[in-house]
Amino acid sequence: MRKRYLLGLLILILPLMIVLPLQAQEGCVLSVDCATDLGLSPAELAAYPEPNITPLVIDDSLLYDRVYRRVGGGLQVYDSPGGSLATTTGQGFSFVTVKSVQGDWSQIDENQWVRTADLSEDVLISRFAGVELPEEGLPYPMAWTLRHLRAAETPGGEESDNNPFMYRYTRVNLYTYVEIDGYRWYQIGEDQWVHQFDVAKITPIERPEEVDTDKWVGIDLYEQTLIAYEGETPVFSTLISSGLKDWGTNEGLFHVYLRYPRTSMSGAYQQPDFYYLQEVPWTMYFDGDIALHGTYWHDGFGYRASHGCVNASITDAHWMYEWAADEFDFSVSNDTGPAIYVYSSGEYS
Repeated sequence: MRKRYLLGLLILILPLMIVLPLQAQEGCVLSVDCATDLGLSPAELAAYPEPNITPLVIDDSLLYDRVYRRVGGGLQVYDSPGGSLATTTGQGFSFVTVKSVQGDWSQIDENQWVRTADLSEDVLISRFAGVELPEEGLPYPMAWTLRHLRAAETPGGEESDNNPFMYRYTRVNLYTYVEIDGYRWYQIGEDQWVHQFDVAKITPIERPEEVDTDKWVGIDLYEQTLIAYEGETPVFSTLISSGLKDWGTNEGLFHVYLRYPRTSMSGAYQQPDFYYLQEVPWTMYFDGDIALHGTYWHDGFGYRASHGCVNASITDAHWMYEWAADEFDFSVSNDTGPAIYVYSSGEYS
């Protein structure tokens, strides 16, 4: 009888599935002593079907006030259409803005002309935008899906055609989660479960003691999310792209010390990872040459993608640039702006 009892107990606990509501963070090993119907009930889900947030309004005049082009390779720059060669950029990752076109030539700056044939067609600018958060907070954490998907019907299951198709950047509630083999499966609806790697969630943190400005920004490198705070209150959140493995964004406390509505960025000249980015919008430097800025050259927010800077969409970067303005005292020389607190809520595997 004892052997049968031990065998039955082993079968019950073998999957090591831990059911944890996100609010209480209390759980139990799945057994006859716990609720075997995983997740919230349909009635509970219906009471709060979607996040109570306000998406930022997309302003096309901000997104399309420049003509962006990608450079196909090393670019020869002339002082006039068909004129003298002024400089040659290195091979690498380069984008320019076209001011005007004259015949087969494109002007990218004053006395700087390039052959139009050396440039790409229009760059596809991201229309992703973050959200303003309610003062009372959210009853459940919110997240964005990071890829097109259909949720599984059960934790650990395969994507199900019975569930609706969800586009990348869909906003979802994370009602609760089940832990399987050390990874979380979040419930986002009735019979809808997604792996933690398929979403980026926002989780406000307590204000660090060393933060000395009313407005401050928390950047979570693990989730690739950003939250803007006023005092203790989170007011805005979005997805970002921080530094890649070889060019990681530093953790710690910083302050915005310099900002530009437009500025050019370049690095690693004549090296394989050379880059040149013309007129980067809504840039706020906070850690040496590391900045939080708008990004027109990719739409991969929620994943690391940069040489150390914190990339945001143009819409989001403009919102933060304007929001941060009143933290600066422009009458004071070298005054700094909002605190930037960079941290990791988890560890990359």
